[in-house]
Amino acid sequence: MSRSDRSCPAVWICSLDPEIAKAIIEQETGKTIDELYQEFRDEPLGSASMGQVHYAVLRDGTPVVTKVQRPLIAEMMREDYKILKKLAGLVNVVVDSEDDQMIDLVSVIEELEKVTDEELDFRIEAKNTKFFKENCIEDENKISCPTVYDDLTTERIFTMSFIDGYTVSHKDRIIEDGYDPLKIGQAIAENYVHQILDVGYFHADPHQGNIMLANGKPCWIDFGMIGHVSDKDINTIQDLILSMLSGDADGLVNGITSLGATSSKTNRDKLVEDAQMFLDKYTGTKGISDIDMSVLVDEITELASAHHITLPGQFTMLGRSLLAIEGVLEQLCPELDLFKLLSDKLVERNKEQFDIKEVLLNVGKDILSTGKKIGKLPGYLADTMQALSRGKTKINMEITGYEEPLERIGVYVKYIVLSLIACVLFIGSCILASVDIQPKSETGMPLLSIIGIVFSIALAIYSVGKLTKKK
Repeated sequence: MSRSDRSCPAVWICSLDPEIAKAIIEQETGKTIDELYQEFRDEPLGSASMGQVHYAVLRDGTPVVTKVQRPLIAEMMREDYKILKKLAGLVNVVVDSEDDQMIDLVSVIEELEKVTDEELDFRIEAKNTKFFKENCIEDENKISCPTVYDDLTTERIFTMSFIDGYTVSHKDRIIEDGYDPLKIGQAIAENYVHQILDVGYFHADPHQGNIMLANGKPCWIDFGMIGHVSDKDINTIQDLILSMLSGDADGLVNGITSLGATSSKTNRDKLVEDAQMFLDKYTGTKGISDIDMSVLVDEITELASAHHITLPGQFTMLGRSLLAIEGVLEQLCPELDLFKLLSDKLVERNKEQFDIKEVLLNVGKDILSTGKKIGKLPGYLADTMQALSRGKTKINMEITGYEEPLERIGVYVKYIVLSLIACVLFIGSCILASVDIQPKSETGMPLLSIIGIVFSIALAIYSVGKLTKKK
């Protein structure tokens, strides 16, 4: 593949001319390449649509990699989005579905533009990398991530420590180098569980290419996407799992509705019914370790979507990342059970949150409240009986599950009433025919009577026709 942008085939990601890359670095830092580096290799380690990465050695002898953004790429993409938003404003896209749900195309494009802007600003990835290193890496001897060099990081360049290794996808090479794939997988899985349940921030794109192995130690790279789950989210997910294990459809529905946003089209009764069918598949499940978390997240997402409940983006992002990390471990060490680690951590987390004093206090409050209500019960019963004897009590009843039949009955009643009106109008018009009123037709029949008869017949035909179709 040629280094020149002009001679590169369109099917390849063209490498940026090294002189242009150096010029961008010098422009961003205000220093020459020789002032910044002992060595700067012209041949890039990799090229992508937004930029490319070069190996270099700092003046103090530290090996690093510097990602350089392609010139004018930010301006070009922002102009593209301006054009897309103008076009989107002229188009209404309708999903071919029963609901004819409108898609706000402008909002979709604006969301994509926001993601792109974040990718174009290398300082965001640098910030994510620093946060990850400070908060998600418990033991550098087990697992690590690159170090960011702030003085060589701007919106258009990003410099971090060089990871001298290869991706964990090379299992044969790992074994040849004398390393244990199970031990490496254990370190990756334990750290990933730590990210989700202890820190609440996790690598949202943990595929094989983003986990390197350097001197037998796994190392996370590429922090362009970071997911976040709050303690409340984790507690809700935990409650969802417990509801599944106990077969509690109402509890499952409560968890889904508290996690996501319902709409006016959400029918709770139908949701509970479908949730029970969903739970029937997990009958006999004894513990969290028997559940495939990635499949569970996917199924819950589908259940919510079917009932017009919008789950937060971090939930679906967590599902995708769980699926990705599961694939990494399946290839590297299939004997390792990621979800057993997750279940053990959830149990441990549940024990830490369990406060026996608080539980007993709440139980005591509930008992006291119930006792007070029971004490007032005889008085309530006496007042109710007295009100009944005086005819002052009204009983309100709500019938659920019969909305559709009741609606159909209402339609039938409507057309039956119209048919009766047509009959009355016809009889009245016939009686009017014997009355001597003007104006009259050539036959001597009052015009008002003729109009009434014609209209009543038309109304009768219309009403009977509608009733026949409804059947």
